[in-house]
Amino acid sequence: MRLTLIHPCIGRRAGDKRYLRTWQMQPLPAAMIAGLTPQDVDVRFYDDRMEAIPYDEPTDLVAISVETYTARRAYQIASAYRRRGVPVVMGGFHATLCPDEVAQYADIVVIGEAEDLWAGIVDDVQAGTWRRRYRAPCRPRLGFARPDRRIFSGKHYLNVQLVEAGRGCHFRCEFCAIQSFFSGTQNRRPVDAILSEIADIGRKRDLYFFVDDNITSNMDDAKEFYRALIPLGIRWVSQASINAAHDEEFLDLISRAGCQGVLIGFESLDRESLRAMGKGFNLMGGGYEKAMANLRRFGIRLYGTFIFGYDHDTPDSFDAAVDFAMRHRMFIAAFNHLTPFPGTPLYARLQQEGRLISDAWWLDPDYHYNQLPFRPAKMTPDEVHENCVRARARFFSLPNIARRMVDGTNCRTAFMLKTFLATNLMLGREVFQRDQLPLGDAGCEWPLEPVGAAGSGEWRNAS
Repeated sequence: MRLTLIHPCIGRRAGDKRYLRTWQMQPLPAAMIAGLTPQDVDVRFYDDRMEAIPYDEPTDLVAISVETYTARRAYQIASAYRRRGVPVVMGGFHATLCPDEVAQYADIVVIGEAEDLWAGIVDDVQAGTWRRRYRAPCRPRLGFARPDRRIFSGKHYLNVQLVEAGRGCHFRCEFCAIQSFFSGTQNRRPVDAILSEIADIGRKRDLYFFVDDNITSNMDDAKEFYRALIPLGIRWVSQASINAAHDEEFLDLISRAGCQGVLIGFESLDRESLRAMGKGFNLMGGGYEKAMANLRRFGIRLYGTFIFGYDHDTPDSFDAAVDFAMRHRMFIAAFNHLTPFPGTPLYARLQQEGRLISDAWWLDPDYHYNQLPFRPAKMTPDEVHENCVRARARFFSLPNIARRMVDGTNCRTAFMLKTFLATNLMLGREVFQRDQLPLGDAGCEWPLEPVGAAGSGEWRNAS
């Protein structure tokens, strides 16, 4: 059996062959599916962000992991294969949160996590007895599965090694699709399995990124892991909630374990906005100032994220956030509009209030990346969009990059100085490159073709 794995891009302007470098980290879900695939299957992988997809190459099954922002492009790719008579299976966040929509463009939809389902799906396809939908009955054990990184050979990704230590988060922020997908729970991998995977990667000089949604969601297990990580001597970054910045034992552990920085969702400087989004815990333990003083004391660099569009936000909110990020010399920062992802409480609320501009905004051909798909209370959608772009441009301007570069924490070592400059210059260059990017390939020459549409290929083995 021949299996083709595809990682779709978010979008591409018609005829534009440039790719956004900051989006080119290794797509771990594709490697995980490759690792779950039976050994007798011939696996090929194509990354739509950096290479052309050979649609006419013989294959028996195509598998695509779909996120909301990549859904339109995923359906374009699926339509091209299905016209050739090749069945397509889709899974991932969007497939779980919008299974009825995804089923219009995929022969098979995987709902939930794939660890306990994938081998059976492959067997069913080989036997010709596959079902239209497969649903994970419960959270899987994460100990036995390991990504097959051989599929990345020959592709030019950023020098960042992605490793998963845990999956999910116990917080229930209104806007977050993570809590909807995992129902506010977290699974962690056994420590020995993670350490073994790091040893197999064997690239000690690279930066590791633990892609966990929240490394502090189970603090006791997290501390056990970082104690075990100390002897490895690797450098790494991850994502955490700000409450962890008030736990000095945790900060000491991650510092000694090689942590170079953490992404923390500040989201807003406004108390009412934080309460509305379910992130009142951001203000615990003395609030932001105390948390950031603790991070700096232990040499932990900060990637801060901010979102705009809640009802208390005004045009002044953007400058306040940039000033705050600059005052605290954040390593990098993101200034993004609020996004109502399907399946989240935020999406349901805005839909009920009649504030969505388009229900399935991710499929609307008039919607482009960075646009606001709903009507905020105190600004127009265009005002939020323009202010987000302006905030990014200001933060990543050359003078402000220089101001943050001389900070004693950000560039304490030659490695982090190099990382700082590469990351900040790349993000600054792409502020306007990614703005108004269409979702899907604007130059795609074939229409989206739902399952059962006239002209779509019947399911068969392609040869």
